[in-house]
Amino acid sequence: MGANDIEDVTVLGAGSMGHGIAELAAIASHDVVLRDIKADLVEDGLEQIEWSLGKLEEKGKIDEPADDVRARLSGETDLEAAVADADLVIEAIPENLSLKRETFAEVDDYAPDHAILASNTSGLSITDIGAATDRPEQVVGAHFFNPPVKMDLVEVVHGERTSEATLEAIHAFVEDLDKRAIDVKRDVHGFIVNNVMLPFIEEAAWMLSDDETTIQRADAAMVYQRGYPMGPFELADYTGIDIAYHFREDTELDSPPAIAEKVDADHLGKKTGQGFYHWEGEGPNYEPGDGDGFDWLRIEARMVNEAAKLVGGGVATPDDIDLGSRLGARFPEGACRLGDQLGLDTVLDKLRTLHEETGSERFAPAEYLVELVEDGHTGVDAGRGFHDYAGDGPYQYINKELTERGVLEIEFDRPERLNAFSETMFGEVKEALDNADTDEVSCVVFSGAGEAFSSGADITGFMASEPTELMDVDETIQAIDEFERPTLARIDGFCLGAGFEIALACDLRLATADSSLGAPEINLGLIPGGGGTQRLTRIVGEGRAKELVFRGEQISAERAADWGLLNRAVPEAEFDGVVEEFVDDLADGPKTALKVAKRVIDDGQDASLQAGLDSESQAFGLLTTTEDMVEGVTAFRDDREPEFE
Repeated sequence: MGANDIEDVTVLGAGSMGHGIAELAAIASHDVVLRDIKADLVEDGLEQIEWSLGKLEEKGKIDEPADDVRARLSGETDLEAAVADADLVIEAIPENLSLKRETFAEVDDYAPDHAILASNTSGLSITDIGAATDRPEQVVGAHFFNPPVKMDLVEVVHGERTSEATLEAIHAFVEDLDKRAIDVKRDVHGFIVNNVMLPFIEEAAWMLSDDETTIQRADAAMVYQRGYPMGPFELADYTGIDIAYHFREDTELDSPPAIAEKVDADHLGKKTGQGFYHWEGEGPNYEPGDGDGFDWLRIEARMVNEAAKLVGGGVATPDDIDLGSRLGARFPEGACRLGDQLGLDTVLDKLRTLHEETGSERFAPAEYLVELVEDGHTGVDAGRGFHDYAGDGPYQYINKELTERGVLEIEFDRPERLNAFSETMFGEVKEALDNADTDEVSCVVFSGAGEAFSSGADITGFMASEPTELMDVDETIQAIDEFERPTLARIDGFCLGAGFEIALACDLRLATADSSLGAPEINLGLIPGGGGTQRLTRIVGEGRAKELVFRGEQISAERAADWGLLNRAVPEAEFDGVVEEFVDDLADGPKTALKVAKRVIDDGQDASLQAGLDSESQAFGLLTTTEDMVEGVTAFRDDREPEFE
């Protein structure tokens, strides 16, 4: 089956994962059959989809009426009828290997010969599942994350006999769903994300079991000192403590007693009302200062060690591990990038110390980690670790591309946090600008992946930053402001806080009509940074600047355009065309004149009128000596478009 041949999709299992996957496929214009063993289960699943589609339509997040999407969905209880016309069958039934093998064997009998059979298992062997069929080369893992409609990641798991054609087809399907795929190249228990995420929960639970921490201390430290969205015990309660417990059933390591005791008591977390926290009461109750003195490196060293096992074992690349850590586990940094920042020698020393003190194999250093350190590849400071830092990049949170026309496109790529800026992300933007060859760049276009330009700064992460690190933010925004080529902010969605300050530092700002802009820092007991108070005042005046800052409100793109904050606010359907018109003029225009015009306008704002006029006059005289001026005048005389060098 070719990569673009998947049209009809059948999803087996109408529970939360199954109906979520079915909804995604229908939104992507596939005809979908949702099958379960009982009619009421199917009906419940379809009703959940209908409700969700309605919400998406209300929020403008689907491109067609919800009823049109719903019309592509049907329900079925008979397995043979459900898969009879399927190009792709996705199984999303309970995590039981025997049940999955039995189901796949039946599907193999009924589905068309060309059909791909995919399992949504979160950790069971795709090879074992595929062995129950006569088409193991067409069996693949497609592990979606819950809820599928909101989570952007899919782990594509290679069975030992999965063919390249099958993998290509699944990757194309995932891309069609507007999701991002990472490759699990060897069929290991737990795949990528669970292997990296579990130590985050598990090691804290071992420390609790050994009376080396409290629940609040661990959670406060990992949230307020290390920038994670949840602490390990809060995360365990959200995901289900039993999930962490059962993960260890097929491995050589035991679950921590603190986890086993909760499972025995049926205190499984939020879903049962009680876990490490009482969810029917106040829930998580930790404060920033509660985490002082917690040994967070013990947790992060184990996470990095698991990443090293995956890379060294040929299971995954560092890039895929990092993307999975971010999108699947919602960690602020990818596990490999985290290790490089900590210093892999520091991580190895910590593991060796803990291994010697405890004798536990969970601290045994991965061979690949040892090899990296022995080779001197200890991370960012050494120029190489999991990643190579010798050249331009690697970039974790931005996508950078220089087009043939010299347009430097920088996309903020942290959609799982609405492109909220971390310290690392700010550094990557500055590095991209610093490494740009301005002789090759005509202009810079900044944009955001997903539903936001940027929702601001990652406040939780910055709470752990030193004042000197916060100064790096100002340096990044100053680098945008002072970049010698024209800069354009392409705003689609939220443009708040730090994102707003970046947009203010750009020369031109275009936005979709549905976008919202603002400086909400006052609501956090802060004021805008990165020049937000000063540039804003210069653009809109003192009164409107104070209104935005004092009230901390978000304003519509329409009002922002009326105030002069935006050059244009246009409907979504017209946005790409308007942006392209601006970029065309910048990319095809005279580089020297554009550079000089930017400098004269910017410098003139802080000078007297006479000084500004003198600067303008000098610049005008300089430009009359350039070849671009000759080309411009000649083209005007010949009634043609100029071709500037």
